[in-house]
Amino acid sequence: MYTPGDRDLLRSALLAAARADDRVTGAALTGSAALDAEDAWSDIDLAFKTTEPERVLADFTALLYRDHGAMHHMDVVFERTVYRVFLLENTLQVDLSFWPEADFGATSPKFRLLFGTTNDREPSPLPDARRFVDLAWLHALHARSSIARGRAWQAEYMISRVREYALSLACVRHDVPAGEGRGLDQLPAALLAEFETTLAHGLEDLSRAFRAVTELLITETRHLDARLAERLAPLLRALAS
Repeated sequence: MYTPGDRDLLRSALLAAARADDRVTGAALTGSAALDAEDAWSDIDLAFKTTEPERVLADFTALLYRDHGAMHHMDVVFERTVYRVFLLENTLQVDLSFWPEADFGATSPKFRLLFGTTNDREPSPLPDARRFVDLAWLHALHARSSIARGRAWQAEYMISRVREYALSLACVRHDVPAGEGRGLDQLPAALLAEFETTLAHGLEDLSRAFRAVTELLITETRHLDARLAERLAPLLRALAS
């Protein structure tokens, strides 16, 4: 297990390597560190502006494996930027992104320039709450059919997705992050208590859980669009019955 000190030492070493590399023309803190919101469980998030993204990515990958205990990695690609996520042997996660010079810039508040210059970027779009409604009713359809077919594990999966999208709607309504569960623990305690009742107490409890989460989905949809909720509510209740 890593300590905050281990994390700070590694981040300093990575930034020193970036400053020493002529191909890296800028760097920024991203993630919680950019907002001074780190805790003992935070990972490392760094963004690098570079003239040769592919080669710099390859060299930093070699550095992480050779000198810093990387055990595995995965990539997330957004536009022309590669986000390489490393898992270290001490369980520390290290997220390094490699940006073409023309693209380097803040798209959210979680971006603090350390050296170099940035480009003006459009902010990341807000979550599409209507899309959460659409995905919720789609998974509700499959929850109904899974229960009817006796496919309990598939039904549990589908009901959990309905809950996920209903909670995402609640996050949008309360102006907290809706992605990856980041804002869930900031929701009002009374609302979370209501959602707690939608958890199934075993596979024999799926139908009750489905009915409970359906009512909360209808409520959250009503907050977003009352007319849409009025149209969907009878259908959703019929599915859950």
